[in-house]
Amino acid sequence: MAYSQRINGWLRKIPAWPLYFLLPIPGIYTFVLALLNQLGPDPLYELIRTFGERGLQLIILTLLISPIRRWTGVSLLKFRRAIGLVSFYYICSHMLVWIAIDQGWNINTIIEEIIKRPFITVGMFGFLTMVPLAITSNNYSIRKLGALVWNKIHRLVYLAGAAGVIHYLLVVKAWPMEPIVYTLIVALLLAIRVWWKINKKKKKPA
Repeated sequence: MAYSQRINGWLRKIPAWPLYFLLPIPGIYTFVLALLNQLGPDPLYELIRTFGERGLQLIILTLLISPIRRWTGVSLLKFRRAIGLVSFYYICSHMLVWIAIDQGWNINTIIEEIIKRPFITVGMFGFLTMVPLAITSNNYSIRKLGALVWNKIHRLVYLAGAAGVIHYLLVVKAWPMEPIVYTLIVALLLAIRVWWKINKKKKKPA
């Protein structure tokens, strides 16, 4: 399509590296508000929630890149690594605030909470699925592992997205619209990928 080729031409001129500085700005702003006690009656909760939500939003954005490319021809692939890594930074910050400030680095209590509370168990599982993604998000890993193995590892992003929305749903005490919308989006994106895979198998010659 002519319009997608034109857009891709513009996108090729835009470097990906500024995203490493631009995407963390909302998180830094929220952290400053917390230091200034400007996050309402429960600043710690708001700080933890905001970091987690920003990380989840960026995970969803990385999952959207392939469908956008497939359906519109517009390729945002060059930005996916930066978006994915910044999502990991946000999730790390989300967890670090909980461990350092909320739990005071009390390892016994932290382990007990992870085992006892399902939403923390799921959240920790989601974080662990992101660790190999972050470690291998570089050209050296692609060369060392090979494209096939590297792609298999990076399918963990689907588990990270699913764990993220389940964690968010379990955290909230009511049923606000935001986590429900995130859950529906992730469920749709995962269903689309399953559908693609089924269709691909059907098209293979017997």
